[in-house]
Amino acid sequence: MRSIWIAGTLIASLAAAHAASAAEVVVEMLNRDKATNTTNAYKPALVKVAKGDTVKWVAANPGHNVAFVAGGVPTGVAPFSSAFAKEVTYKFDKPGIYVYKCTPHLGMGMVGIVWVGNDKSNLAEAQKAYVPPLAKKRLEPLFVEISK
Repeated sequence: MRSIWIAGTLIASLAAAHAASAAEVVVEMLNRDKATNTTNAYKPALVKVAKGDTVKWVAANPGHNVAFVAGGVPTGVAPFSSAFAKEVTYKFDKPGIYVYKCTPHLGMGMVGIVWVGNDKSNLAEAQKAYVPPLAKKRLEPLFVEISK
């Protein structure tokens, strides 16, 4: 009986340690990134996280949201779209590349990528996901960074 109690305590401790090690990364939704003079931007545009980490998008300016780009996320990941001008968090439990957009500003190039667990298995699919030309142009250097 005592060995069951010890095993249970050990499992609970490991679970608590894992939960405590999960990180949260903040991404700003901006009308203008003053450092780069880029309009309608996520800052940073490329975020690298570990499986189980959370990304928090903060509406530094109104009128923006976060939505996964169809075909730009790992297979089996459900569609995700946030409300406008609201802080939102998402826990990334599946490794891979997640391309996301601001729905009203996609045509103006407002896109970003969350890269989970250094997993590149869906890189080709993410690169093929449809986004308008300006968004595609903004994604290109991010994909280059991932490809290194």
